Amino acid sequence: MFARLSFRSKISVVMIAVLLLFGASVAVVISRTATQAFFEESKRLGISGALHVMARIEDPLLALDFLRMRDVIDEVMRSEEDIAYLFILNGEKVPLVHTFQGGFPTDLLLVNAVPDSETCRVQLLTTGKQLIHDFAVPVVIGSNRLGTVRLGLSHQRIGAAVDRLLWTILLIIGLAVVIAALLGTLVSRTVTRRIEILRLSAEEIVKGNLDVQTSPMPAHHCWEIMKCRKDTCPAYHRESRRCWHLVGTLCPSCGPGEYDAKIDGCRSCPVYRSNSGDEIQHLAEYFDLMTVTLKGRLEDLVEARNDLQRQQHLFQTILDVTPDLLTFHDPGLRCLAINKAFSLYFGVPEDEAVGSSCIMRPADGGVEAERTENLQVMSSRTPLQTERLMGGIGGDRWFHVVKTPVLDPDGKAIGLLCNARDITAFRELQERISQSQKLESLGQLAAGVAHEINTPLGIILGYTQLLLDDFDAGTETHETLRTVEKHTRICKKIVADLLRFSRNTRTDKKPVNLNDILEQVASVVEHTFGLERIVIQRSLDPGLPMIYGDSEKLQQVFMNLLNNAYDAIASNGLVTLSTQCDQDHGEVIVQVADSGPGIPAEIRGRIFDPFFTTKSVGQGTGLGLAVTFGIVRDHGGVIEVDSGSSAEAEWKEAPEGASRGLEGTVFTLRFPLFDPAAALPGETGRLDHVS
Repeated sequence: MFARLSFRSKISVVMIAVLLLFGASVAVVISRTATQAFFEESKRLGISGALHVMARIEDPLLALDFLRMRDVIDEVMRSEEDIAYLFILNGEKVPLVHTFQGGFPTDLLLVNAVPDSETCRVQLLTTGKQLIHDFAVPVVIGSNRLGTVRLGLSHQRIGAAVDRLLWTILLIIGLAVVIAALLGTLVSRTVTRRIEILRLSAEEIVKGNLDVQTSPMPAHHCWEIMKCRKDTCPAYHRESRRCWHLVGTLCPSCGPGEYDAKIDGCRSCPVYRSNSGDEIQHLAEYFDLMTVTLKGRLEDLVEARNDLQRQQHLFQTILDVTPDLLTFHDPGLRCLAINKAFSLYFGVPEDEAVGSSCIMRPADGGVEAERTENLQVMSSRTPLQTERLMGGIGGDRWFHVVKTPVLDPDGKAIGLLCNARDITAFRELQERISQSQKLESLGQLAAGVAHEINTPLGIILGYTQLLLDDFDAGTETHETLRTVEKHTRICKKIVADLLRFSRNTRTDKKPVNLNDILEQVASVVEHTFGLERIVIQRSLDPGLPMIYGDSEKLQQVFMNLLNNAYDAIASNGLVTLSTQCDQDHGEVIVQVADSGPGIPAEIRGRIFDPFFTTKSVGQGTGLGLAVTFGIVRDHGGVIEVDSGSSAEAEWKEAPEGASRGLEGTVFTLRFPLFDPAAALPGETGRLDHVS
């Protein structure tokens, strides 16, 4: 209950309680002391009175003059109000004279018996309502005891006097309590008001407001007291701060350093003596200093946090944009961070990976071996580089893996950084370069072989043609020679293809119109196509701009594509030739589409490789599309292939002039537009074979 009272109430309650306790203690002490003093005085007066009566009663008692004895006791009773009773006993303890109205109480004869040897005996008696001191004095003349004087002194008046004294003390204490309560309220209000300011300031700080002013404003500022005009001083016109709390003040009496170093010198300064206060003001000043310091530290922390967040965001951005797979582990191989590439490749969400034992997974499933290797790298503190096949959700790919232990300043391994770079394309390129080198060697060999056998083939073909004139047509020998001639020509064609592929031939480039070249090639093969009921359909852009190229080489390109379409369709089909201009990209687009069965997906990526063919032996060399690819590349263009399903095309129902309805194969060639400023008509170049 007391703990829930306000500080002001606690001060008042404590002060009142202390005063009440002190007053009660004083009242008890004074009451007891006064009562004791009154009792001692009463006893002294009672003894004196009893002895006085004994001295006056000796003669009447000796003469048995009852009337004089009565006069003596009546006179004594009238002179002292506190005497409750007075009586005279003879030697046989028989009452001679007494002051009792209703008869003599015989019980008094049995108490307070005084011997002859004592001058006076005192005994405290009670009537049930009041206390009485009974005084017994023997009346002795010589050696004879004539009787006894008994005097009873009442304490009623003493008790009343003690009560009056006690009430007076209590009244004084009450007045003191009231005065103390008022003074305590004033003092506590002054103290608690300043404490309340501290409390309200603390609440504002809890709410996040550090711009609080707890200490009172000084009546006179330091620049006013010292008559200072140094506006470069940090205390100048800074009303909310005490100058002895600031660093670098310019007052001659101020010492260098912060508060703890300069306060001893500041205590003798008139500014300090004028503006310093009591302990609560010191507390408020320290509170304001604490808030200012805390605000500065918080601003530094916020700036550091913002900088850390920016650095973290930048670091995470760098991690996420890099295509390498990155992971960072603690010494227990618990994952601390992964980047987006790792998450996408292995299909592991970042929030699930962090804190788990997620590591890179080899394609062969050797997870435990991977963990052992990671631990060995950290224990040896030696980086490791290796190439490894990793299994991800998109398939297996080759990676160059670098594992680097992260060391603290003491050289202790505190983590492991794993970096895996995809080198699948690099390895494929290495294989292609190796294959290209093999093909280059093969091309050189083929060129040599073709050159050596070209002359004997020419001689064989010449003699065969001469022998044909010596035998009549239809004879067996004539037909045999025709067969020899046919296959010799096939060998000559193969040798010519080998020579064209293996040798660097010069090109004669000039502005040409692809529509004209397509018409020339189509007119050459159209009769042959018609024999097999293969229709050549044209959809040529009449406003097609010129390109820069070699017309003979381009004729060879389109002748190869049409021959491939003829072989794919065999009979009853459609071939579409279309051209258009893409001004946005600066290109001329040519499409050669057929309604054949299409190219299987598993070999579509190899059709431009030299010597690759799906035709039977004697039907093709596998060099047609390779030569076509090289010619198109030499003209700065690209060639793309798109093949549909192997279902039979409904070419008769296809819209006129469109190849989109075909389900066969579409070759798309893109050539850059002719730029007169970039090339001169008649400029020659070189066409290298395809690698």
